Amino acid sequence: MFLTCEGTFGIVPATMDYNGEGRPGDFHAGYQEIEGINLGYLQINGTQMFALAQVLSDLFKDIPRTTISKKMETLKIKSRRCDLKELRTLKAINSVPTRAVKCSLISKADLEALCTSCKSLSPRR
Repeated sequence: MFLTCEGTFGIVPATMDYNGEGRPGDFHAGYQEIEGINLGYLQINGTQMFALAQVLSDLFKDIPRTTISKKMETLKIKSRRCDLKELRTLKAINSVPTRAVKCSLISKADLEALCTSCKSLSPRR
């Protein structure tokens, strides 16, 4: 089902205060295999966040987007818009197309709930 992180991309951006603590806005980027699909993520404030565009195109490619939207509404899953630094990082790790001008993020916990809810909708792999 859900595996541990296979690799990390590093800290982006490298902003450290003189006392060695990271400033707000720091995040890690990496990859995690979920349901056999390698997804890029950003670790923001201790929470793994996945690009909704990649989740829809890679993980739920056989399920209509309207169905996924309805499931998210039913489960009360909210996505959050990423900022410019986060968008650039997602582009760098190939989680969103380089032509993307905006991106929404979904937490790992919400993604797990969505995967569980959508299991019966997707064909067996």
